Amino acid sequence: MKTSLWAGVILSALVSAGSAWAADYKIIAPAAPGGGWDQTARSMQSALQDDGISPSVQVTNVPGAGGTIGLAQFVNQASGDPEQLIVGGYVMVGAILTNNSPVTLEQITPIARLTGEYEAIVVPAASEIKDMAGLVEKLKSDPGSVSWGGGSAGGTDQITAGLIAKAVGVDPTKVNYIAFSGGGEALAAILGNQVTVGISSYSEFASQVQAGTLRLLAVSSDERLTGVEAPTFKEAGVDVSIQNWRMVAAAPGISDEQKATITADVDKMVKSEAWKKILADKGWADTYLAGDEFVAQLKKDQEATATILKEIGLVQ
Repeated sequence: MKTSLWAGVILSALVSAGSAWAADYKIIAPAAPGGGWDQTARSMQSALQDDGISPSVQVTNVPGAGGTIGLAQFVNQASGDPEQLIVGGYVMVGAILTNNSPVTLEQITPIARLTGEYEAIVVPAASEIKDMAGLVEKLKSDPGSVSWGGGSAGGTDQITAGLIAKAVGVDPTKVNYIAFSGGGEALAAILGNQVTVGISSYSEFASQVQAGTLRLLAVSSDERLTGVEAPTFKEAGVDVSIQNWRMVAAAPGISDEQKATITADVDKMVKSEAWKKILADKGWADTYLAGDEFVAQLKKDQEATATILKEIGLVQ
């Protein structure tokens, strides 16, 4: 009896200790449902739980202003909490500049870059624009007649549209860009013929392209993507290549030990079979980069983005 009793006590203690080390993460997706950040947060939720890294992961959507509303909420409410995470990426870097955000990435704790994805340009299946050459011709003849539907102002989508215009000799400040707060809203506008073309990460259009309701004109990769029937921008005569990337960050004010624990959990997640399957299913590139290397790369990306935004007239 005594042996059995002590075994039970020890087992209970071990379970309690194990539970103490497993964080119940709460992830903010700073955009509306359906877009890349929402998909990233929910993919993390699935992988962290499926692999037993976290017993419970909750995702909350806080859309608006290219992620800066969610970022501000995160900075103000999550400080010091090692169970709070936020996803973000290239779009947020630009949005902070174009929105003159009082909250910046310097106020959070970067953990890792997770994925990369290329931009895609689509039109409704019934559009008179059949290929990239047709789009360029229309853009050159009357830039304002081409409305581009994409994500938040100053993000990868708008930057890409500006770079395309610049590459074909059109004043990038003349680009008629219409920003939407989430992938779902942008997709509805494109399918409803409210804009001329749609521009976003390929995964946000993939199902509609495969269903035949959208025509894929080109993608922003250097080389053709496996399984994607479309030329690159460069193949289509537009000398532009660009990749959108997404990251995860932790709250401000956490300790070095807490940061190390979160980083270890994310490292386990990106090496899990569940995460690898998600990347394959969604066509996301594995661009995992963590620690000081990621912090250094993030700084370079911020500087490069500021330069691009000035070149295309979005930032003075």
